[in-house]
Amino acid sequence: MDEWRRSHQARPARLVKPVSLVKLPGRYLAHQEGLPHFPIPPLQQTLDKYLLALKPLVSQEEWSHTSEVVEDFRTSGVGERLQKGLERRAKKTENWLADWWLQTAYLEYRMPVVVHSSPGVVLPKQDFEDRQGQLRYAAKLIEGVLDFKSMIDNETLPVEYLGGKPLCMNQYYQILSSCRIPGPKRDSVVNYSQVKKPPTHITVVHNFQFFELDVYNSDGSPLTADQIFNQLEKIWGTSLQTNKEPIGILTSNHRNSWAKAYNNLIKDKTNKESVRSIQKSIFTVCLDGPMPKVSDELYKSRVAAQMLHGGGSRLNSGNRWFDKTLQFIVAEDGSCGLVYEHAPAEGPPIVALLDHVVEYTKKPDLVRSPMIPLPLPKKLRFNITPEIKSDIEKAKQNLNIMVHDLDIKVFVFEVFGKNFPKSEKLSPDAFIQVALQLAYFRMYGRACATYESASLRMFRLGRTDTIRSASVQSLEFVQGMEDSGKQNLEKVDLLRKAVQAHRAYTDMAISGKAIDRHLLGLKLQAIEDLVSIPEIFMDTSYAMAMHFNLSTSQVPAKTDCVMCFGPVVPDGYGVCYNPMEDHINFSVSAFNSCAETNAARMAHFLQRALCDMQQLIQSTPKSKL
Repeated sequence: MDEWRRSHQARPARLVKPVSLVKLPGRYLAHQEGLPHFPIPPLQQTLDKYLLALKPLVSQEEWSHTSEVVEDFRTSGVGERLQKGLERRAKKTENWLADWWLQTAYLEYRMPVVVHSSPGVVLPKQDFEDRQGQLRYAAKLIEGVLDFKSMIDNETLPVEYLGGKPLCMNQYYQILSSCRIPGPKRDSVVNYSQVKKPPTHITVVHNFQFFELDVYNSDGSPLTADQIFNQLEKIWGTSLQTNKEPIGILTSNHRNSWAKAYNNLIKDKTNKESVRSIQKSIFTVCLDGPMPKVSDELYKSRVAAQMLHGGGSRLNSGNRWFDKTLQFIVAEDGSCGLVYEHAPAEGPPIVALLDHVVEYTKKPDLVRSPMIPLPLPKKLRFNITPEIKSDIEKAKQNLNIMVHDLDIKVFVFEVFGKNFPKSEKLSPDAFIQVALQLAYFRMYGRACATYESASLRMFRLGRTDTIRSASVQSLEFVQGMEDSGKQNLEKVDLLRKAVQAHRAYTDMAISGKAIDRHLLGLKLQAIEDLVSIPEIFMDTSYAMAMHFNLSTSQVPAKTDCVMCFGPVVPDGYGVCYNPMEDHINFSVSAFNSCAETNAARMAHFLQRALCDMQQLIQSTPKSKL
């Protein structure tokens, strides 16, 4: 979720081989080819919008300086030349941004994927009577994912629409049988879903030990939940001794350190085979030990941390392979969820898969399966040299520092859900975003650069652009809201204008007319052309515009769950929310190492802002127009 921080720290992308995006089979291919290409907006339009977006963020003096820099970029011919370069690139590629974006936002980003990049999802708590309950649920979940996979394989997954327009379905082909691989300067992603003999196994990890579990019979039919349960029982029985080295913890390290440790690890033939098995597997299931007991109030927040990082080297962090695209987590105490590696996909396809799986786990088993004896799941062995042991110890230390630094608060806002703003003819997403602006302003006395991800899936291979939630209108509203001299009627008017401005920016972003990816493209074009970086990108205002103190995402789901992710700047917040009919699930993260930020405090101010906005609307008689 945190491509934001990276998008303005892009490294040169010259030597990049084109991303091997999975070639889609028949019916989808025709659908994909019918989708429009991602456009390049007119240069003047982006520059004007950029200056407008800076208004609430920088001083008048800085703004005047930046206006001159922007004018120079436009009139000197530099901007036009880079724009032409982008237009040429667009003619030669399926999506002029896709490859650059994958590289700069993810694969060249060197911070650990844990907390800094990979989002987690907290699912509703399960009530397991005993270990068998945990394994039965895990078995049913696996069966549910395989059921979803069959829809992808048979191309029966319904095409999604937004505002009546069909969306790109490519990300669904990127999430199964794929894995990130560390490299010394740049990582890569491998995908085995379309090879001649696609993988038929998943990885199961319990007690830090990895197992290869075949989930298809020899005739190609998937195992039933009963059969999977029996296999999970065998895995459990084989992995009881805990004196094993937590090899998976290596994947939580800084990417350069992990790349070095990785090359060292796979020198050994056994290790290399075990690692390949994990990389190729369809997905991973982590059977976690219980979390330390906490109060009901703290429980959801603790589970969120568990999904993001595993709780530290003494708890479940070694029970992961963080490079794996999809890892489902089922713990003994009923806490469940998932963590996913962000490079191949955004949240919505992941949540669509989760919605399907959660519904599936509620279905009764229709048939008792014949108990044909199945081969033992294969234990993946690792030979641990002193050097690898030392790498594991360093990774543990670094991870534990990250675990202590993550401040996360998950809460359910129960006063109202999306039905209230809808009843007032206001966009629920825009209403929540304006409340975030009010909360931040009350805490810090200023507006900040705010990132909300907008889906570009209306376009072929589209990923995201930025909705800039801090606008001239949102600043006028929050200032007005705090002004005791203003009448409520005027405040409501400012609130409605702020919500409408956000809605308008959202529509602009999803239709490919936002500014952030276009500006990034111009910057990367300059790097590719080996020209000096234009002043517009070296300017203080640009740095401020790209320093997202609020990094946010709406990830709606049918399931009563919430996605969570870390902040993207050291002094920022990561805010994710799932608006249900009559409540809203929120997660708010910050870093403990920053004295200015506090997740619980932000959560408190956010709840207050939402309540105050509702009260303002309800206590103000509608003007008779």
